[in-house]
Amino acid sequence: MKPSTDFSIRSFIGGYDKNITYLINCNRTGAQVLVDASVELSQISPYINNSPLAIMITHGHKDHTAYLDQYISHHPSLVIVGHYASSINHYDRYKEIHDGEVIKVGELTLLAICTPGHYFDSICYKIDPALFTGDTMFVGRTGRVKSAKSDIEELYDSVYNKILTLPHDIRIYPGHDYGKKSSILLKENIKMSTLLQAKNLIDFKEKMKNYEDNRKSGS
Repeated sequence: MKPSTDFSIRSFIGGYDKNITYLINCNRTGAQVLVDASVELSQISPYINNSPLAIMITHGHKDHTAYLDQYISHHPSLVIVGHYASSINHYDRYKEIHDGEVIKVGELTLLAICTPGHYFDSICYKIDPALFTGDTMFVGRTGRVKSAKSDIEELYDSVYNKILTLPHDIRIYPGHDYGKKSSILLKENIKMSTLLQAKNLIDFKEKMKNYEDNRKSGS
């Protein structure tokens, strides 16, 4: 499908740390799906129609699920899509998703790509030419591996063997507005970030250490 005519993406910035929630709309049917519950519903409500609503969670970190209860209270039939082993899979109407499964939204088809590393339950959602990466990839860098359930080797595999193997004209929509712009073509991101230019795992670990050693707060 041609994204300019078949679906639209609206982004909302807020939450705890420049978080971004996305609203994807199937232009042919009016069906809608959200990506993450990281922004207060009041920002999004004016753009939500009367179609059944679903939400896709990129990972279980609290800043990405912070307003989920709020969303559910206003939309009791909300379908929640997320990793099969996520800590939030206790919710009613939670749909467990595995790597390679698809989510139908009206006439749209989104592909779930499990990308552990930043967090064990990280998932990217792909609908050409867009990829919603959560905290696996930002504008200008990859995600970090600082939490208890992070794993740098898994992050390397997810980034280099799952994301960087996609067509480089795909557009990255990250979970935080950390970069000079809120979204970016993958090919531009590769040129911008040394973390996306590693020769191998050892090189990636060295580049990540260098990034952490020189990191400025909020970047």
